[in-house]
Amino acid sequence: MNEHTSEYEARMLEAFVDKPEQPEKGLWYANAFSKYNINGIDSMRWKWSWWAFFGGIWFLLYRKAYSAAGGLFLLSFAAAFIPPAGLILWILTGGYAIYFVYKVYKNKKLQIEATQADEEQRIEMMRELGGYNQWVLVVAVILNLLVLVGIIFALSAGMSMESAEYQGF
Repeated sequence: MNEHTSEYEARMLEAFVDKPEQPEKGLWYANAFSKYNINGIDSMRWKWSWWAFFGGIWFLLYRKAYSAAGGLFLLSFAAAFIPPAGLILWILTGGYAIYFVYKVYKNKKLQIEATQADEEQRIEMMRELGGYNQWVLVVAVILNLLVLVGIIFALSAGMSMESAEYQGF
């Protein structure tokens, strides 16, 4: 790979990550993505991400990995009925979610390169198609707060009923 190609690859990845204020993010993704393509052959490998571990579906939606998020949603629903499966799924998500983000990057890059010859236009298109969904953070916070309020409400209602039973009502 020549210097021009590696500069182009770095710019494409930087445009995909779309965090110019955090250049370390681009380096982190470049390091992670390099593990998935060895000598031109893609393979799923373990790369730990705390964001993916705790964020799960939200992380995948944030990074525009919609198919993987849908699959994880279905697996999460099934795992809800098997107690240890949920924890195992969380761990697997923390280790493998970045691979699905890599696949999104690679697919978008191939689509862009198939339709656009000019490198500058390619990078601009990647910036538009890649990046992240800011709305996911807002929705995740709101939904998690609603769940927290629901739990608090349910607990307080349960305590009120116990108190009423204790007083003989």
